[in-house]
Amino acid sequence: MALGDTDVSICAHALLLLGEAEISSFSDGTARAGICDAIYSDIRAQALSMYPWSFSMKKVVLAQSVTAPINEWTYAYPMPSDSLTLAPRAVFNSTSTGVTPLTSGWELYEAAVLTDQSIIVIDYQYQTDEADMPAHFVLLLKYLMAMHLAEPVTDQISKGQHWERIAIGNPSEGGRGGQFRQAAAIDGMGQPSSFIQDYPLIDARQTLS
Repeated sequence: MALGDTDVSICAHALLLLGEAEISSFSDGTARAGICDAIYSDIRAQALSMYPWSFSMKKVVLAQSVTAPINEWTYAYPMPSDSLTLAPRAVFNSTSTGVTPLTSGWELYEAAVLTDQSIIVIDYQYQTDEADMPAHFVLLLKYLMAMHLAEPVTDQISKGQHWERIAIGNPSEGGRGGQFRQAAAIDGMGQPSSFIQDYPLIDARQTLS
């Protein structure tokens, strides 16, 4: 983890990247601090939602709402209050091991999972604290803050463009280059490789042969 990082320290380092003085708090009375306070939480949320970062994932059993849906579905399961996107990354109907995510039989409506299933387990992204963020993501967040702070703090659009390239790459990369690409690659090192487990056409060919 990025030991000692806070929302203020991330913003302070982003300002140093721009050649500006650091802030000591979001309420230190400087214009820089006010700008950081105004935009930081939005930039953090956006950075977290750019990718299913492993450190920002949770698995929970959802509590069933006492109020049933009006029609179509039997049960409603409100999303957790700390959900980042108010949408699940995966939905399961069992707490048993070896189950696979549901690909149908549920929908998201008004920040709740609606379904006929009596048990719902979800994987979701949550609003992660800075103390739980790894160094590669904190660096991305600093670069993104420098990118967004550049124009209002320095009045130099070119500096914003410079840090945009460092943070997420050139426009042709669609926001998936730069430090984002490196951070995502590092995060992915701790995840198993994806592969196709079932392929109906192959199964049918094997059955006929």
